[in-house]
Amino acid sequence: MTVDELVPASKPTFYFVGVTTAKSSIMKVFPKWAAHLGRGDVAIAGIDCKVHDDPENYRRVVSFLKSDKLSPGALVTTHKMDLLEAARSQFDYLDPYAQLLGEISSISKRGTQLRGHAKDPITSGLSLDAFVPELWWRRTDGELCILGAGGSSLALTSYIIKQKKREEWPGRIIVANRSPKRLEHMKKVHAAINPGIRMEYVLAETAEANDAIVNALKPHSLVVNATGLGKDAAGSPLTNAARFPEGGLVWEFNYRGELVFLDQARSQEKARSLRIEDGWVYFIHGWTQVIAEVFCIDIPTNGPEFDQLCRIAAESR
Repeated sequence: MTVDELVPASKPTFYFVGVTTAKSSIMKVFPKWAAHLGRGDVAIAGIDCKVHDDPENYRRVVSFLKSDKLSPGALVTTHKMDLLEAARSQFDYLDPYAQLLGEISSISKRGTQLRGHAKDPITSGLSLDAFVPELWWRRTDGELCILGAGGSSLALTSYIIKQKKREEWPGRIIVANRSPKRLEHMKKVHAAINPGIRMEYVLAETAEANDAIVNALKPHSLVVNATGLGKDAAGSPLTNAARFPEGGLVWEFNYRGELVFLDQARSQEKARSLRIEDGWVYFIHGWTQVIAEVFCIDIPTNGPEFDQLCRIAAESR
């Protein structure tokens, strides 16, 4: 549904604020998860907003969630920074990461409080650690290149800076973005954390500029597509001329859509000895962390219960 189609829920309803929500696997997965977790008859509904939508639309979404008695909360994707910038005054509580990063991925309620949490530093960290081999950076001297400087990119870098030991840092983190605003915001956040990690912020307005950055990376580096291209918009941040680092890692944050970036990596997988990951594990962690917050329940991040949730989700992928 669009913002104009919001009406009071007729039964408990959990919301997904995104761009093309009807295409997400969560629409099939959530009812099965809800039953497995003992949540009863809880519906899920998508709210589609345009990328960088009118701030008033974000305020209308938050106002609806705050006032509707049968709406316990929502997961926010794509709009994490824009929504909080537009509707910050409507929240009664923001967790420390939300305040630091200027974004939220989880909207929940506790009594009369409307609460915003930035879960991505946790979920991106869990997903990173599941993909990148232990002590990879120390053993390889590889670098980390993140294409895109939005909320997911900021969350991942903040997790590495705040949570990882110095010996587990990449030799260098390069963040490339096509507009300067997000890069400047990221610089300010990192300056507040101030760990001394080597960071480079690159204004790359074209795919060819991103190619040059990727082509110059050391072997065994990790390249991340955090732009949304391939899901929220068509295309890839790279051209077919880009060459991924020899023996490197490639992480596509998306798990659905055209996924051109993922196809580009797979075309070089054997020749350049790449390890490739899509966004499926990130999807699982992202949703389960927000569901746990909204419904005030404990959901493990590993072990038999988490594995069962993964199996349930895989049936609907």
